[in-house]
Amino acid sequence: MNDISVIIINYNTAKYTLKCIQSVIDFTIEKLSYNIIVVDNNSELDDFKHLKSNFPKAENISLHRSVINAGFGGGNMFGAQFASSKYLLFLNNDAMLQNDCLGILHSYMEKHPKVGVSSAQNYDEHGKHVISFDHDKGIRKLIFGRGFLEKNFQKTHPKRKKEYTEPVTVNFVNGAFMFFRSDVFAKIGGFDTNIFLYFEEMDSCFRLRQHGYTSVLVPEAKILHYQGVSTGTNKTISKEGFISHLYVIKKNYSLAKYCFIKWYYRLTFIIKPKKWFMLGLAWRGATLSESLKQKQEVRF
Repeated sequence: MNDISVIIINYNTAKYTLKCIQSVIDFTIEKLSYNIIVVDNNSELDDFKHLKSNFPKAENISLHRSVINAGFGGGNMFGAQFASSKYLLFLNNDAMLQNDCLGILHSYMEKHPKVGVSSAQNYDEHGKHVISFDHDKGIRKLIFGRGFLEKNFQKTHPKRKKEYTEPVTVNFVNGAFMFFRSDVFAKIGGFDTNIFLYFEEMDSCFRLRQHGYTSVLVPEAKILHYQGVSTGTNKTISKEGFISHLYVIKKNYSLAKYCFIKWYYRLTFIIKPKKWFMLGLAWRGATLSESLKQKQEVRF
């Protein structure tokens, strides 16, 4: 059994995936045993061929191609079946290690058994600190905003834009870098594959809390994170995030909270012309039947 299995998803961004793999190799200390599992999430054939032809030849690095784009959770769960290790690192292919993240977080988790998942502090390609965690997107956050919560409830809502020097407990860590205990990840059921994109972190970290585990940012570990390389930003992606958010709220919270948030969005979209493209989806209930997950086709 390895100490750590690193799972990386590639989707039409092979050049980033290859850089990401190399960053793990370059910065991981020799005393740790690890393997890297790369899942190609049914990329275009040219991209997959580029990845395969340039793939590192090493016994501890493997490539597996899915016959369908299974999304974030599904792709990572596909990769997890090839892992046999005490810890699992789910690493975005647009996140590059800047120091010995695996060694730092392995050491931290060994000393803190009630931490279920930890993460590294994020920096952009210009070296500027960027947000590495977030607060649950519930009623208080929607109505009052993050700033109000961070000012008045500092213990439960630490400042996201602060560059930390000591570990801090958070609601949920950035999905670009999630370092789980394997047994705890299994205990919470892994990622919910009903979710195609977004809010997997909020969902999984909520379930960690239900089982008595915390989520922690460990700022000594540092990564460079190119923002949104695989998914981009457009109306389709915005709709997908909305679908995922409502699903996570309905799944984990009360019916009253779910109904309030659903109506909050409906009314908000009416008064914001830039959000009118979301109105039809909101009034239909933004169910999983409208998710991009339902539109993926099997390609061998």
